[in-house]
Amino acid sequence: MAWCIGTVPLSEIDTIMTFVRMSVRRFAAAFVLVLLPLTGAEAAACGNTSAGFQQWLDGFRQEAAAQGFSQSTIDRSLDDVSYAKKTIWADRNQHSFKLSLQQFMQKRGSATIVSRGKRLKRENAALFARIEKRYGVPAGPLIAIWGMETGFGGFMGDQRAIPALATLTYDCRRSDFFRKELLAALEIVQRGELSPAEMRSAGHGEIGQTQFMPSNYVRFAVDGDGDGRRDLIHSKADALASTANYLRGYGWQPGAGYQPGEPNFAAIQGWNDATVYQQAIAIMGAQIDGG
Repeated sequence: MAWCIGTVPLSEIDTIMTFVRMSVRRFAAAFVLVLLPLTGAEAAACGNTSAGFQQWLDGFRQEAAAQGFSQSTIDRSLDDVSYAKKTIWADRNQHSFKLSLQQFMQKRGSATIVSRGKRLKRENAALFARIEKRYGVPAGPLIAIWGMETGFGGFMGDQRAIPALATLTYDCRRSDFFRKELLAALEIVQRGELSPAEMRSAGHGEIGQTQFMPSNYVRFAVDGDGDGRRDLIHSKADALASTANYLRGYGWQPGAGYQPGEPNFAAIQGWNDATVYQQAIAIMGAQIDGG
């Protein structure tokens, strides 16, 4: 007969205690794993300061390799990348889109854009005619975007695009959005279309004379000057034709209006989310087109 304590046989007590000891060991091991620092691909998904950025970048390099990027592309693009504090400051201080329409247009120099835009339309009449024939987009909104974004190619940014994109991918605010942009930037490098040094940005990784995000560069950039390359930095024809192709991709209808409430205003909304920006482009475009 088995010895018992209360109603539980001693043999069963031994089994229960063995189970308890094993459970405690498993819990302790799991607790230690939680406390250990993560490395490589297991590093923190994001961070709001520079702490941990280099560890995150090591993990992203592994991610890029797993997605098929060559080691040469990864090294050329990421070897000298560091946390871009200037990018974070710019991202936290975007105040102009909170202005009234009148204040926004004055701050962005709309009168100058329209005046110079009319002259550029005359000087490049053949180019704009070709673009409108192919994509259905008139000169006005293209020139307004060109002037608004970079002063007609005069200033395309003073920051390197890839460090800016890497920093914004690591930043916790919009990690998923900027991860696809960073991968698209590596794709542009791998294709040989632009070098990392050529990819300058105003702060968020935008590229070229009309400031394409890298994923839109990959998707919508076209060869507008017939030289066999897509170069939105050095070729105004490529930049403007690509902008028209972008707008067409967002539903632009040839011959339809582009003021608020008209069919093509939705395509301008697809270019930029800010309402004052959309309205300003529509107004300046109409003025440049003579409306």
